Amino acid sequence: MKRVLGLLAALCAGLATVAARAETLIAAMSSHQIQITSNYTGSQLTVFGLVERDGRTVSRGDPYDIIVTVRGPRRMLLVREKERLGPIWINRTQRRFPDNPVFLHVASNRPIAEMMNAETARRGRIGLANAELPQGNWVDLDPSSIRFRESLTRIMQAKDLYGYEERGVTFLSNALFSAPIDIPATAPTGSYTVDIVLYSGGVPLARQQTSFEVIKTGIEQRLASGAYDWPLLYGFATALLALLLGWGASVVFRRD
Repeated sequence: MKRVLGLLAALCAGLATVAARAETLIAAMSSHQIQITSNYTGSQLTVFGLVERDGRTVSRGDPYDIIVTVRGPRRMLLVREKERLGPIWINRTQRRFPDNPVFLHVASNRPIAEMMNAETARRGRIGLANAELPQGNWVDLDPSSIRFRESLTRIMQAKDLYGYEERGVTFLSNALFSAPIDIPATAPTGSYTVDIVLYSGGVPLARQQTSFEVIKTGIEQRLASGAYDWPLLYGFATALLALLLGWGASVVFRRD
């Protein structure tokens, strides 16, 4: 009897695996590197993807949904809350967000609220407001922490470093989709990860991850490398250049 139950359990697990693999997500990017030069004003990459479906499985009643989440280099971010004290404003409280992405972009083929309810989105860390929520029970979060995190999102949105495009993913056919990603000139250098998740009825079906990097090239990269590798020499050369420019300006604009 135990052996029969074991075989039934294995069969159920196998069926679950087949069901989980009914859809496969294949994704690629138009480019895996963005080069920053002296005239760099921003760039755009495009994520292409294909949903491969097992022909032996029945079609789903709910349509496919795609959510693309791009995360940039992770740094420690600090948010300060200002409070008025008499005629001046001062910083009273602050909150640190260690290991937080400097760039965060979310795109979907339709509003996330139409794909799933708010609780499911929070628990799954889906969407711009939920992407960087700490692991665990989000209900137990400190209200002040939520307030500071919302302020961080607003500040980064004002800098064009955070953003959400509720129709930023376009289905070119029933299985083929694309999603353009705008990289502003203020985006930091480093590695970026791109998470593409396929949903149906609010349930994740498949996931694919890719990446790209933003690097400096040309004279900008040589200057940055020189400042990092030879800081004393770089500082001396900068000070000498400032003195020479000041002396040259005094000669040119000298009044006799």
